[in-house]
Amino acid sequence: MKKKLKKSKSFRAIQRKHGLGRYVVGASLVALGTQVHAADPAITPEQLFEGGTNTYSNWIEMSAGGMMTSGNKNQAAQGQRMDPGVFGGISDLHYATEVAKKTTFTLDGHSIFDQHDYSVTLGLKKEDFGYVRLLVENFRTWSSGIGGYVPVDKQAYALPGDPLALDRSQISFEAGLTKPNLPKLTFKYRHATREGDKDSTEWGAVHNSDGSTVSRVYPGALHLDETIDTFQLDLAHHYKDINYGVGVGYEHGNLQDTHYQTTWPGELGPNKNTDRQGTTYDLISTHAFAETWIKNNLFLSTGFMYANLDDSFSGSRIYGEDYDVAYSPAAFQPLGYYDLNGTGHKNEYVWNINLMSLPTKSFTITPSIRVQKENWNSDSTGVGTLNNDTEGFNSNSGRELLQVCERLDIRYTGITNWVFNTGGQWTEGQGNLNEHDGLTAVNGIGQPPVNFSTDDSRLFQKYFANARWYPTRLASLDFGGYYKINAYDYNNTQDNPPGTYPGFIVYQGFQTVDGNVRLTLRPFSKFTSVSRYEYQYSSINTRPDSTTGLGEQESSTMNTQILGQNLGWTPLNWLGLQVGVNYVWSTTKTPADGLTQSILNAQNNYWTANFNSDFVLDDRTDLDLGYFYYYANDFQNPQAGVGYGAGAKQHSVTATLTRRISQNLRVNVRFAYTHYNDTANSGYGNYESTLVSSSLQYRF
Repeated sequence: MKKKLKKSKSFRAIQRKHGLGRYVVGASLVALGTQVHAADPAITPEQLFEGGTNTYSNWIEMSAGGMMTSGNKNQAAQGQRMDPGVFGGISDLHYATEVAKKTTFTLDGHSIFDQHDYSVTLGLKKEDFGYVRLLVENFRTWSSGIGGYVPVDKQAYALPGDPLALDRSQISFEAGLTKPNLPKLTFKYRHATREGDKDSTEWGAVHNSDGSTVSRVYPGALHLDETIDTFQLDLAHHYKDINYGVGVGYEHGNLQDTHYQTTWPGELGPNKNTDRQGTTYDLISTHAFAETWIKNNLFLSTGFMYANLDDSFSGSRIYGEDYDVAYSPAAFQPLGYYDLNGTGHKNEYVWNINLMSLPTKSFTITPSIRVQKENWNSDSTGVGTLNNDTEGFNSNSGRELLQVCERLDIRYTGITNWVFNTGGQWTEGQGNLNEHDGLTAVNGIGQPPVNFSTDDSRLFQKYFANARWYPTRLASLDFGGYYKINAYDYNNTQDNPPGTYPGFIVYQGFQTVDGNVRLTLRPFSKFTSVSRYEYQYSSINTRPDSTTGLGEQESSTMNTQILGQNLGWTPLNWLGLQVGVNYVWSTTKTPADGLTQSILNAQNNYWTANFNSDFVLDDRTDLDLGYFYYYANDFQNPQAGVGYGAGAKQHSVTATLTRRISQNLRVNVRFAYTHYNDTANSGYGNYESTLVSSSLQYRF
């Protein structure tokens, strides 16, 4: 009796390399112990990879496992994106069946207990009529709550307790009418939420051992309670030679976020800060599009969008001996506020048109233009606090902007084995900004009132070119790059007091030069090499107002280089190998680093390496092995100010064994180990994690 060859990842890789129709019964199968006869017909792809003539389109997979950790459990939860401990449930489910003539019901989903990770999708589709789809899902992310490290005291600061958890969930419903020769009509509703906590990049103040204060280490926690409801109705149709469509959308959002911050931890006094930020908004938008072939070599498309946004906001920043307390006058409190209330309104219009011309079969020219106009205004009132003083404030601001973007894309394929692309993009804009008052001074202490108006203009330019060359059928070379400059000019018509932020800036220019090359080699059918190099240099030039007495300055430069090498090799029919190495050099310099130790040049250099191998142990068993490495040594801690830069080393090893027990049943066992060194916090976030899990899949 002939054995049936089971599914394997290595075989899938071979199939991709050699083509679906070329892998037939032969020496490769005999080498794996499959007895065949020369007169037997070729095995089809379905038979080859799915275990015979029976193709199973439905399955359910049950999983169970656990992650054990040592060291910093909170950092392990953030790094591995799961909560340490035991988990289990349905890791994958798919079911499809015909419930009536040309009508299919589908069910997809998963549900992992104790990881707050689940998803269910129900669908019903009738061919040439329409469909309905319902989705319910939730997933959780964790953050460690680690703030920073003070080398002087050799002390790291972190939030107490378990890792912070944030749940993202949604319920969506979609229905569509897809009858031939009738307009296609779709309706979508989505209810999305974000609820929970995450650590914040805003750190609080602590006292050094010498009594000085540094605002750099103690982390904050951000509590999110956000709900967004979206409705969308779209219609699309084809009439003669024109495709067209219209749509309308409505979105309502309620965002109630609270930032909790601790200053001078462990000390007495009002060192708790609760910053509330609430926003409720309504967004209505409409859009329309049309496209058609004007001639056989001329294609036109155009679209329009209008959006109207109305929102109201509220907030407070209150200090006390605990969080979520009412304002109570007390001495030595920093600048805060309460009873902040305001409204905002925005209108936005966007129109674009694209024309694709094919003068010859090998030459394509595509010019396009996009016009955007927006205007908004907002008003607010509130009460400012400082120590035991209070003072009311109000503010108003407004903005208008008209922006036009032109783009030209050119493609040429008239030279054998070459493909050329080039083009440019230009954006011109005019606008104005007015800002008045706001939370400024309390009892004459603090920032003076803001009265600022400016007329601004912008000119963005980008030029790009790239080419692909096929010198032989075993190699290809891609190379290209771009140059762009974004220039902003400000005519400050009102600036009180003169020369203060933001009025002291009258010009800013951002320039970037980028070049890249990629070489792909296929010296023989089972080996692929991809080499990549990219270089990017950026600079920022700033010109202050003449009243400051300062000249134009190159305020920042950024230099980045990326080098990557990936290899794929299938030396044997039962073995596949993949190796990748990447190294990034990235440095940012500013003139300030030569004047103060509070600001240092930033660098973001790091290594990554990965290795993966697929083994076919026999006609029923596969073994996958993997390794990942990451290393960054960029952390800098100046004598004063904020410490920044990445500093970490990570090793990860994975092993997955898959055994096909029968055509219907297969079992999977997975092992993963990670060792993480947190050098930026002097080892405070070090951890080791070991993950062991198993799954059983039944196909039917």
